[in-house]
Order: sequence, then C-alpha cells, then structure tokens
Amino acid sequence: MSAKVNRKENSNHDGADETSEKEQQEAIEHIDEVQNEIDRLNEQASEEILKVEQKYNKLRQPFFQKRSELIAKIPNFWVTTFVNHPQALLGEDDEEALHYLSRVEVTEFEDIKSGYRIDFYFDENPYFENKALSKEFNVNESGDPVSKSTEIKWKAGKDLTKRTGQTPNKAGKKRQHEEPESFFTWFTDHSDAGADELGEVIKDDIWPNPLQYYLVPDMEDEEGDDDDDDEEEGLEDIDEGEEEEGEDDDEEDGDGEDGEEDAEDD
Repeated sequence: MSAKVNRKENSNHDGADETSEKEQQEAIEHIDEVQNEIDRLNEQASEEILKVEQKYNKLRQPFFQKRSELIAKIPNFWVTTFVNHPQALLGEDDEEALHYLSRVEVTEFEDIKSGYRIDFYFDENPYFENKALSKEFNVNESGDPVSKSTEIKWKAGKDLTKRTGQTPNKAGKKRQHEEPESFFTWFTDHSDAGADELGEVIKDDIWPNPLQYYLVPDMEDEEGDDDDDDEEEGLEDIDEGEEEEGEDDDEEDGDGEDGEEDAEDD
C-alpha cells in the first residue's frame, strides 16, 4: 500500500516539474518579445537623438566661428589651454612647438556617427613646414572605425617624435624623467581609431569650452591671493596684539614709578 502511495506522490511531483518548466519557457519567450520592443524603441530613440544632434550642431557653427575669431586676439590661447588640461597632454618640447598654434577647429560630419575631423593651424615655425595638421576619424565600408592624418614635414633635427627622455634643466644638468609620449606622435598612431583617447578629449572636452582650461591659472592665482590676504590679516592681528601688550607694560611701569615717587615724598 505504501509503495503505491509513494509512486503516486512521485508522479505528482514530476507533473509539477513539467508544469514549472513549461511556465518558465513561456515566460522566457514573453521576455524575449518584450525585449525586442525595448530594443526597437532604443533604436528609434537613437535615430531621433541623432536628428536633434545634427540640428543643433548646425546651429552652433556660427558661434564656433565667432569664438575662433575672438580667440585669435589672445596670444598663446591654445597652448595654454592644452597645458592646463589635467590629463597632461603635452611634453616640454611639445609646449614650445604649440606656441605657434594659432587655431583649432573640430568638424563633426553630417552623419555624426560616421566621424569627425580635428584641424590644427600653425604660424611659421622652426619645427615643421606644414601650415595645418589634421586627423580624421570615420568608418570604412565594413563599418569599422579608421583614422587618417596629415604627414608632418619635419625640419632637419626637429622631429619631436624622436626626442630622448632627457631634458636640460635650468641649472644646465640633465635630469632623467618620464614625459608623456609626444603630442605629435598622435598624428601617426592609427592603431585604435575606435577608442582614440586624445581625439575624444579634444572633441568632447576641450572643444566645447576651451575657456575653462585657459582660465585655470587665473583661478588658482585668485585663490592664492585670498590665502595671502588671510596671512596678512593674521600678521596684522599679531602685531596689534603685541602693541597692546607693550602699551599695558608701559602703563604698569608708569604706575610703579609713581608709587616710588610718592614713597620718597613721604
């Protein structure tokens, strides 16, 4: 009798498992259907966002042009901006060369997803013959990210991509140090166009608002001035306290002398 009961219980358990597996499979199929709808909406949103970005990219162009005209009135604007960026984009030799950088332009292609180009315009300089250097990022026919750039025509002995790691310091001695790879090496590096860190920093961080980095030293100087003012105020307070103590001592000495004179009179 007990054997029959056990077989019946096992039969019920197997049936429950089959029902549970069926429900899970149906749930998975429904989840897949819902996920397809989510993916469709995400794709639709991307298309709408792209249209909005294209619209406002065109609206921004006149303001970028006006900004470039104003920047041209400020000497060393762009090299200062690059030097002040927290990611240490330049080495010492790069900084010297970029003193001749007069204009930077970032152009996003009409189909923003397809890429962008960064142009650097230089005045006559002792480093290379080029008046402009460019690097362009786009996708090939297979949809893979690729990049291409201007070949730099270095003047004799001025190729900054072949410099050594030693730089003379002010005392005339050589110091061994680690500097970031030359900024100009970036123009020859096409190894990972889909994740070009420097290109993305310039396009997405510096180009939208270069003024914030150009003004960094002024902001630090203002903070330093505030600290100096606080120190001066502290010194003034100390001086005033010492003067007051000196006056009190003089008054005490005066009282003592008066007492001695009175005693002599008596």
